[in-house]
Amino acid sequence: MKSKIEKTRLLIFNNKKVIENYFFMTVLQILNSLFYLIIYPFLIRKLGADGYGLYVFAFSISTYFVTLVGFGFDMPAVKAIAQNANNQAVKTHTLSCVFTAKIYLEALSFVVFSIIILSIPNLRANWIIYFICFLQTLTNIFFPQWYFQGVQRMRIVTYIQIVFKLLSLPFIFLTISNGSDTWKFALIVTISSLFGAVVASYMIHKHEKLHIKWMPFPDIKIWFTDSLPFFWSTSASVIKQQSITVIIGTFFKMSDVALYDLGYKIFTVPNILFGSINAALFPKIANDNRKSVIKKVFLFEALAGFIVIISVAIFGKWVVLFMGGQAMLGAYPIAVVMSFGVLTFLLVGGYINFIFVPQHKYYLVTRNQIVAFIVFFTLTTLGLIIWKNILSIAIAWSIAGLFEILYCNILIKKHKLF
Repeated sequence: MKSKIEKTRLLIFNNKKVIENYFFMTVLQILNSLFYLIIYPFLIRKLGADGYGLYVFAFSISTYFVTLVGFGFDMPAVKAIAQNANNQAVKTHTLSCVFTAKIYLEALSFVVFSIIILSIPNLRANWIIYFICFLQTLTNIFFPQWYFQGVQRMRIVTYIQIVFKLLSLPFIFLTISNGSDTWKFALIVTISSLFGAVVASYMIHKHEKLHIKWMPFPDIKIWFTDSLPFFWSTSASVIKQQSITVIIGTFFKMSDVALYDLGYKIFTVPNILFGSINAALFPKIANDNRKSVIKKVFLFEALAGFIVIISVAIFGKWVVLFMGGQAMLGAYPIAVVMSFGVLTFLLVGGYINFIFVPQHKYYLVTRNQIVAFIVFFTLTTLGLIIWKNILSIAIAWSIAGLFEILYCNILIKKHKLF
């Protein structure tokens, strides 16, 4: 018995950074999900399904540009920081290159975004909300969460997020009263996010003693090259995910966007308990890639995925009634269907973090996402033609995700990677 206790103690001690990182990343995921769930009953009743749906629609469009600004830099940057955690020169160079590259992309994004919003009448009618949401692209630049992940100090990110989300609550409850206040809610969310980014940048500059510099283009060119596969992969995933909102908002009503959003939120709540596993383990496995450990992680993630699916099926209906009332009951089947996506999120994330990336098979990540992208839009198009129901889009998304798992396994066996 003593030896088992000693082994357990030693295991925890040797992996305390991983455990700490996982804990705070999970808390951060819970915070981000529960924050909007806590205020959801208030928002849906004050803004109405149409007003809240408009915010979700605007946020989804801005997410495309957040992805463009991010450009897949995070994964290579986390790896560089994790492998050089005590090298100030490498950390400074990494931060500076990523910062400079994102500024270039921010300028490009602003021009493209402005043309799209101002040239389409339906979008131009609510241009203020769209531009407010677009400002969240700046958070991607000035809040390098990837840096804190690389040095395994996610507690800092969590503390910052908690503080500014709590500070935003009084403004939300005191200023939001009806559907015309949708822009105010968007502004409060964006400002709290930007303030958090400013604090994070200050901490890196002041406490980490890292001074970001403007880098010449030849220095950042290699980052664009290394990150391109991740950009294509992330873009395909984000377009697939966010397009559900955009498609529903375009072909249906903003109230239907609110229905989908509630269904998606319900499935993400149990998902977040396990969702940070891959990201928390990545810095350690990047340096110690043992197959026996990876196999155990995959088994655990598969079991966790099925637990989430069962939980949503059993409790989802009651959560919908509590959150939005009888009028939002259409969100329940959406939540059940989309809960299958947790298997994709966990297992495909594991394949990418622990198999493809350590073996520099970045192009396989891109190929997998492109295939899933094609499957999703093919099924979505068929669903809109045949069924014309928002549930068909959720079904297309889940099937495309399960296809990702199958295709990843085919690639792994074909290239003998594991």
